[in-house]
Amino acid sequence: MLKVLGTFFFTGFLLVSCSIGQGSSKTDLTPVEFSKQLKETENPTILDVRTPGEFAEGHIQNALNIDWNGSSFDAQVSKLEKKTTLFVYCLSGGRSASAASHLRSLGFSNVMELDGGMMGWRSAGLPETTNTKVVKDKGMSTTDFEKLLQTDKVVLVDFYAEWCGPCKKMKPSIEAIEREMTNVKVIRIDVDKHADLVNSFGIQEIPILRVYKQGKVTWEQKGFVEKEVIVKNL
Repeated sequence: MLKVLGTFFFTGFLLVSCSIGQGSSKTDLTPVEFSKQLKETENPTILDVRTPGEFAEGHIQNALNIDWNGSSFDAQVSKLEKKTTLFVYCLSGGRSASAASHLRSLGFSNVMELDGGMMGWRSAGLPETTNTKVVKDKGMSTTDFEKLLQTDKVVLVDFYAEWCGPCKKMKPSIEAIEREMTNVKVIRIDVDKHADLVNSFGIQEIPILRVYKQGKVTWEQKGFVEKEVIVKNL
C-alpha cells in the first residue's frame, strides 16, 4: 500500500519527463559526488532499481539489483539493514526518485540518489561493469545515425525507453505522424539499446524529440508534448 501511495505522488513528475534532478533533496548527488561518496562510505549498499535486463547490460560495480517496478520490491528491501547508507540509481533519475522516497517512508534514513542515473554516470566517464555472460551490444553508432539523416524528408527523432511513462503517452502521436505525414521520416531511438549513441549526444533526460532538416537540428523538445506542437515544428 505504501508503495502504491508513493508511486501516486510521483506520477505528476513522470508524466512530464523521465529526467535528472527530480527532487530538491540534498541527498541528490552528481555522478562525481556519488562516486566519491561511495568510496568514502564504509560498506555502502548500492541499489540499482532498473529491470534485470537493463542491469545486465551495464551497472555500477557491486550494485544490488531490485526492480522498482517488480512485484517483490518491498520483500527484497526488507532484508536490508535500515541504518545502512543506500546509494540508489536507475537510468535517468525518475524511478530512483520514486524508490528513494518510498525507502525513506519504510524507515531507511540515509538514502543517496544518483542525479541523472546511469545516463549521467556514463556521461561523466565513470566505470561500469556487466554480467560476465552478457555480450553488450553497443547499438547504433553516430555514423549509422548520420546516415539515417541523409534524406530530403524532415526527420523526427524520438529518444525514448519502454519503461518511460511520458514516452508511452507520446508514442501514439509519433506513430500517427509517421502514418499521416509522408514528408516526415520518423526515427525512434531506444536509449537502453543505444547507450553509446545517447551518451555521445549527452542526453540525460527522456523523452526528447528532435527535428532535423538537411542534417541540422531545427527544434528540440524535452518531456511530453502534444501532437499539435510536434506537427507545428515539423
